[in-house]
Amino acid sequence: MAQIKPHLSFWQIVNMNFGFFGIQYSFGLQQSNMSPIYKYLGADEASLPYLWLAGPMTGLIVQPIIGAMSDKTTSKMGRRTPYFLIGAILCSISLFFMPFSSTLWMAASLLWILDAANNITMEPYRAFVSDKLDEKQHSLGFLTQSAFTGLGQTLSYLTPTLLVLIGMNKDAVNAKNIPYITVTAFIIGAFFSIASILWTVKTTKENPLSEEELERIRQMPTGWVNTLREIGEAIREMPLTMKQLALVKLFQWYAMFCYWQYIVLSISTTFFHTTDQTSAGFRESNLINGQVGGFYNFMAFVGAFALVPFTQRLGPKIMHSICLTLAGIGMLFIPSISSKAILFIPMIGIGLAWASMMGNPYIMLAGCIPPERTGVYMGIFNMFIVIPMMIQIFTLPLYYRSWLHGNPENVIRLAGALLLCGAVAVLFVKLGKNTPQQGSMPAGGGH
Repeated sequence: MAQIKPHLSFWQIVNMNFGFFGIQYSFGLQQSNMSPIYKYLGADEASLPYLWLAGPMTGLIVQPIIGAMSDKTTSKMGRRTPYFLIGAILCSISLFFMPFSSTLWMAASLLWILDAANNITMEPYRAFVSDKLDEKQHSLGFLTQSAFTGLGQTLSYLTPTLLVLIGMNKDAVNAKNIPYITVTAFIIGAFFSIASILWTVKTTKENPLSEEELERIRQMPTGWVNTLREIGEAIREMPLTMKQLALVKLFQWYAMFCYWQYIVLSISTTFFHTTDQTSAGFRESNLINGQVGGFYNFMAFVGAFALVPFTQRLGPKIMHSICLTLAGIGMLFIPSISSKAILFIPMIGIGLAWASMMGNPYIMLAGCIPPERTGVYMGIFNMFIVIPMMIQIFTLPLYYRSWLHGNPENVIRLAGALLLCGAVAVLFVKLGKNTPQQGSMPAGGGH
């Protein structure tokens, strides 16, 4: 018999998800700063995707294994807590040392450690939310998680600009041309990463396992071989909803990796007609990206809460399709915009899509997977993020100069077209029986 879960208040759900603020502050620093850091250290423009391999590769390996392990963990701290606590510590250490990288290989190596740490944290954290909440509160829970994604990334994108506003010199650089405002932003991120997780650990305890659940876990085979076997069995028995979401995520995550890798170069090309990393225009483009990126992440923060009643009324797949469409149209227009003020307009759609990406697919997932396999399926679901990223990494350099004419603006246009494809693909997803359907819940029912 399924365990009856207590109805949590809004602020209990906020405390439970606060750790996501630090995780996503870290991701925001990566998204907005890794390509510029690689350029400062001498990376070739066409080869930038290869240097982003750490995230998808570690996600592909780490998350399914950690998810399966957390399903079978019975420590005093809980099933999920040990994993996202250890991951946060490793993440903080990596963030602290990243801006002090002296060579390209050092920065790339630290990114591997940083992404492995984030992946150790991520899926146990998502499973933790699913464990705590009743199905009726899944929408609010996962969209609150999206809100902290938006808030964390908003501040991470805006931190360099805020540091300039309080008096730091935007053109002051270290021996490797890395601006000191970037160095300071990563140190701040190292603090937020561990502090926010500690807040969640202090304020939110995991639901105690019933005797039946404990006995079932004790009887499960242990060891790496059995863990890998369990992952294989879960993949073979994957619900239809998950399989159909794979195509949606192929389009959206290929697109987002294109965007994050080349948006600074695209802005620099459009506004300053250069991608020279030593130029003032390139540094200014990085600041502009921080400002518009902060804005779209703020829109994700606000939009995550605003989407709750619409998602409950229209259903998660319709809402996700609308959001992807708005973002796709916005990205198609970005290379045509030469005014910084107008550049904020497409960021509204991108922000709503980002909020939806962090929430609605997980609402659809949570409604179709068995509770006893939440961790392993959350880990497998992450494969639908990292495999598209890996495909992007190994394919984009092959046609960057030939098909896209070596123009970063065309990479952004490609991203917009792919998001529109994802908006169509999600309409064909068949939802699980436990997923709220269109019009099945009144607005605000998740509260």
